[in-house]
Amino acid sequence: MVIKTQHKPRQKDYSFDLQKVFNSIVSVQSNIPGDAFTAPVLGTERGGNGIVIKDNGIVLTIGYLVTEAETIWLTDHTGAAVQGHVLGYDQESGLGLIQALGKLNAEVVPIGRSSSLKEADKVVVAGFGGHKNSVSAEVIAVREFAGYWEYLLDEAIFTSPAHPNWGGTGLIGGDGELLGVGSLFIQHETVGDEIVDGNMVVPIDLLAPIIDDLLTMGKPNKKARPWLGLFGAESEGAVVVAALTEGGPAHEADVEVGDIVRAVAGNEIGSLADFFRNIWSIGPAGVEVPLLIERQGEVVEIYISSVARSDMLKGPRLH
Repeated sequence: MVIKTQHKPRQKDYSFDLQKVFNSIVSVQSNIPGDAFTAPVLGTERGGNGIVIKDNGIVLTIGYLVTEAETIWLTDHTGAAVQGHVLGYDQESGLGLIQALGKLNAEVVPIGRSSSLKEADKVVVAGFGGHKNSVSAEVIAVREFAGYWEYLLDEAIFTSPAHPNWGGTGLIGGDGELLGVGSLFIQHETVGDEIVDGNMVVPIDLLAPIIDDLLTMGKPNKKARPWLGLFGAESEGAVVVAALTEGGPAHEADVEVGDIVRAVAGNEIGSLADFFRNIWSIGPAGVEVPLLIERQGEVVEIYISSVARSDMLKGPRLH
């Protein structure tokens, strides 16, 4: 999909070399086994973008593109393709690292500080394909984001207009530095109740504390959070069970779609963020999570034996 002309970045509007930024973006194409845990939701063929962050072929992307990947191909700005290998994936931030197994003809984008971003800042959302597949955008918010799949960011970055192929795009600030990685398409409500199309971007500041662990161990060197396999939705100040992972901990504990979660370990909750934080505060993966559930007017307590989500996933294929 080619982006409309009015949203294409123009070199005259920026002090840094746009072409160098574009040359740091690669295409990421991955194939996932049909029996993979994430295949039913994310598919077996995934495509998006990645950003070269080290001159030895280390590519940063959004992790869902490469989770459980059997094969990965990277294409640079010259059209040359090389195979890649998943180095690491962080469940908490959603960031993933790929090692190119051949030489990429690519620039290395410098990493900045996403904490410097504020509302109304001008940015570039850079995708593979250069000028025609990148967006001149604006930061419309920096705020908390809770995803129904047991995911929470304290300071997610929201930009508009939307990039049509957002996964793994590079958010580039006014100094030409990488400030985030594109994750989602969103519709954001602005002042005056106007709805605008945009993207949710994972802030780059989440990478620094974990990158060494991802490079050496494939994951952060800490105990995993408890995972329930429960997809929640906010409704009138409550969290409602919208779906369950078949065979997951919540499903096995007889939680039902439509249940209203009133409390976690005795703490009342009114939002997805409250729900997640209270679960994660109990202890690491494996801990028993007590939920107070309202079902058809009756209140029951259910105990769920949590697991680490990573234990449900296929490991990366070795080369």
